[in-house]
Amino acid sequence: MPTRRVHHLAAATAAATTTLTTILATLGAVPSAHAAVSLHVVQPGQSIQQAVDAASPGDTVQLLPGTYHGSVRITTAGLTLRGAGPNSVITPGDAADGTAGDAICAAAGHGVCVVGTDQNPLGGITIEALAVAGFQKNGINATATDGMTVRAAYIRDNGQQGISQEKSTRAVIVGNSATGNGQSGVFLANIVDPEGDSSGGAIDTAGTVISGNRLTDNRIGVAVRRLRNLSVEQNDIHGNCGGVFIVGDETVPRAGALSVTRNRVVANNKYCPPSGRLDHIQGTGILLTGAEDVSVMDNQVRDNVGASPMSGGIVFFHSLVGVANTGNTVATNNAIGNSPADLVDREGDSSNSFARNHCSVSEPVGHC
Repeated sequence: MPTRRVHHLAAATAAATTTLTTILATLGAVPSAHAAVSLHVVQPGQSIQQAVDAASPGDTVQLLPGTYHGSVRITTAGLTLRGAGPNSVITPGDAADGTAGDAICAAAGHGVCVVGTDQNPLGGITIEALAVAGFQKNGINATATDGMTVRAAYIRDNGQQGISQEKSTRAVIVGNSATGNGQSGVFLANIVDPEGDSSGGAIDTAGTVISGNRLTDNRIGVAVRRLRNLSVEQNDIHGNCGGVFIVGDETVPRAGALSVTRNRVVANNKYCPPSGRLDHIQGTGILLTGAEDVSVMDNQVRDNVGASPMSGGIVFFHSLVGVANTGNTVATNNAIGNSPADLVDREGDSSNSFARNHCSVSEPVGHC
């Protein structure tokens, strides 16, 4: 019978061993008797990057409770990076003191970098039960991944995105808390750079799921840019400048063919100043711009109030490149107490459908 190999970067104390046993029992993380994987245990003061570099596909790097200074770069498929909950905290360190991987990630301003390539997407990464806080740019920054899971993470006070994925498929982003990030709590895009090449159109994510997250005090709770075939569901989104943004443009295929369902989007009334070509954001619940075939159903959208052109409960907003929202369905939502209106559709494209929504005020009238 194969045995589980446990690699320590230094001799663990008896207390640390007890803590680890408790963590593994709590998370259900002990591999089966047939699993040929390794567990790499990291204690505060030790290098996460060294453990990651020593890991093989399928291994787990386990962080004990404590604060870990410095960034982490993951390029090994199937790796799990797991903490002990919010008390396992990755924070900025001195990039000059790191190994090559964490120095590269730190120089980019990110906390955890997960890096694949367009030709070889990095598969099967899991990041769970840890905190990433205080980085200049993104807390978790993933590029060209497939089947990546971010679960039960605490992502806070990063300068740009909390959890960011670019050119990635089949992601599962579930049960996380993202708060106080300068841009979005969760940000998924074809190309992250808004000025980047957009000739390829929207990417089919093959069923990415953003579910059960708590997103508050960010610029935007969830932002999805130039993607298709995903779901944003059962998230608690409140206290941001805007709740959910689905963003497309003139590229083909267009952004859309996705669902926004059963979310709680309440009082996203924080003020965020204008940025680039975009007006200030305040009081936006769910916004679609330049999108097609999006289903917005069964959401609780309440008390989103502001004086921005994007303010309102569920809002169809004109694309910055002049592309209308088309073929979208807004149905069976509870949209109450939003201003200037619960449902806002100033484009008037007849291909969009509004049905059985519980609301008081719509622009134009007749959608409630």
